Amino acid sequence: MKPEVLVMAASPSASVMAQLEQHFHCHHLWQQAPEQQAGWLQGVAGSVRAVLTTGAIGINAALLAQLPRVELVAVNGIGTDAVDLAATRARGILVTNTPGVLTDDVADLALTLLLSAARRLPALDFYVRTGGWEAGRPLAPTRALRGKVCGVYGFGRIGQAIAARAQAFGMEVCYFQPRAIEGVSVPRADSLLALAEASDYLVVAAPATPATRHSVNADVLAALGAQGTLVNIARGSLVEEEALIAALRTHALGMAALDVFADEPRVPAALRELENVVLTPHVGSLTVETRHAMGQLVVDNLLAHFAGKPLLTAVA
Repeated sequence: MKPEVLVMAASPSASVMAQLEQHFHCHHLWQQAPEQQAGWLQGVAGSVRAVLTTGAIGINAALLAQLPRVELVAVNGIGTDAVDLAATRARGILVTNTPGVLTDDVADLALTLLLSAARRLPALDFYVRTGGWEAGRPLAPTRALRGKVCGVYGFGRIGQAIAARAQAFGMEVCYFQPRAIEGVSVPRADSLLALAEASDYLVVAAPATPATRHSVNADVLAALGAQGTLVNIARGSLVEEEALIAALRTHALGMAALDVFADEPRVPAALRELENVVLTPHVGSLTVETRHAMGQLVVDNLLAHFAGKPLLTAVA
């Protein structure tokens, strides 16, 4: 019999969905109406041996407790902050994620957001659409990227890919994370505060952990300053959102460009109303190619597990 898998969310890749149906008996929670999910889950929970979820959805201890036979949680995404890892470890449940395959696309979006903020692309688009150009309304110049400092908070795969792209635009790069990275030529700041003080653009690419929660606080934003720009493609929990809103409102911080938020998909009205912020809906990996590669890695991890082979990308 095919192993039974609880699928929390669909992959946009038709090939991935077809492979899931081919190799596993899939129970699709995402197809159930919200008010019917609890009752439906009771009917399938006892036979589920693996859970396919996403970085945003994760899985909590209460749901895991309803799945007595679960052996593996396969996360379609890098972040595991929404997975109750204490609960999985306590029961010996394995966890996988999908690192590496989304590095380039997330780094591309980080630079897209940085450029959009630097050159004020949303405002320029609005200027043209609303007749500002035709009417000859005054237009303030923006600033060049060449020679500016891009500070990268978190220097793993994605952070290093962001740094390479920033350097290609003629920017100077430095980084901070608690552990220094061996073999890189990019200088490391002594602290996140020091990184913000040295940066014109601060790009957040660190993992979401209890230690990094609200690490980008009022002091860090003040150090970045009125000419500075914050770019966040990591997780909303790393930024103290109320402090960010206050800094943008008072122009203590120049700009922000955000792909992630504290309570997705609910973005505070205060952020949506500000003109000095660029907003995107957590789409760093949302390309056809990357979403397929992520889903394929999930399938490959599931296949490896049920064949008794080593997992490709186990979470420690």
